[in-house]
Amino acid sequence: MSYLLPTLCCKGPPSPRPEYDLVCIGLTGSGKTSLLSRLCSEATDNIGPTTGFSIKAVPFQNAILNVKELGGADSIKKYWSRYYQGSQGVVFILDSASTDEDLELARTELHSALQHPQLCTLPFLILANHQDKPAARTTQEIKKYFELEPLARGKSWILEGSSVDNMDAVKQSFTQLIELLEDKDQDTSRI
Repeated sequence: MSYLLPTLCCKGPPSPRPEYDLVCIGLTGSGKTSLLSRLCSEATDNIGPTTGFSIKAVPFQNAILNVKELGGADSIKKYWSRYYQGSQGVVFILDSASTDEDLELARTELHSALQHPQLCTLPFLILANHQDKPAARTTQEIKKYFELEPLARGKSWILEGSSVDNMDAVKQSFTQLIELLEDKDQDTSRI
């Protein structure tokens, strides 16, 4: 019986969940705050556009995501790059039911992010939000319009549809991002 004692007593506490720092960007009205608030089980009744930035710790079973959400207004977008340092992944949220003009702006911002020196090597989760609206474009239409295949070749990225009405799908998308972050962590530790 005494030979079991070291096995039972010496394991110590379970290892803490890893934490990952993410930056979340997208145009105003894309639904960044609503999605993140719902992920944190917060009320979404009085949500307005984010002025500046906010930080939310989003808990998952296997990780904690510290998400820095940056406001999407024109007056704020020019400062986005100042908040990229230290990020380990990117969440880009776009309104898939927006006007053609706003979709083009979102495309331009995503292209800039994918090519930014501080972000270009990081995993990206791209959420085509508002999939519950009749005018929503499919993820295939978004992928083609945004030219993601050639632009993001060699990068780790996920494109998924999303809606606050289907938070299970949103959680699954973030779980996929966590897997990419874990893979990147393992690759880094091998160096």
